[in-house]
Amino acid sequence: MCSTLVVRNFLQKTFWTRALTTSATLKNNQETTNKEERQLEVREITKDRTKQIPVETSIRYLQSAAYRQTYGDQPVWVLYRRNHKGSIPPKKTRKTCIRQGQISCGNPCPICRDEYLVLSESNVELLKQFICPHTGSILSYSKTGLCQRKHQELLINIKRAFDSGMLTFDIPHRHYDYSEYYPELSQ
Repeated sequence: MCSTLVVRNFLQKTFWTRALTTSATLKNNQETTNKEERQLEVREITKDRTKQIPVETSIRYLQSAAYRQTYGDQPVWVLYRRNHKGSIPPKKTRKTCIRQGQISCGNPCPICRDEYLVLSESNVELLKQFICPHTGSILSYSKTGLCQRKHQELLINIKRAFDSGMLTFDIPHRHYDYSEYYPELSQ
């Protein structure tokens, strides 16, 4: 008789503790699913590109510690590597990374990926990253990995910056021997 009471008490205690632990795990599971839903919402918001970021914010971002931590001292396009099928990359990049205000591809170009990189003629530090320091020419989209739409925006903004005087370019000095053209100057 004593042994049956012990067994009953043991079973009741274990059942009670099981019920408590299962209700606690259900609450924890509900909290984790709520957290996962919140994280999914945040992830969906970051794909949204309908919000316009001011150019001044982009200029401050290029001078911030967050930018230096992400890109270091290199241009934004250096660490980008485009996904493609096979060993030979395609000759042209994609038409656009953003369709209907959302990022539509898995590996967007360097400008579409970071919402704080805004192409504008006044954002000179960003535009300089796409100009070759040796020749002064604009780098091609096959080297930088920009989508076609952002590359066109880049070309327009660089030419506007040259026209407005925000970006300077050097004209090589040529030394002429005028004695060939004006013999009276050589005497």
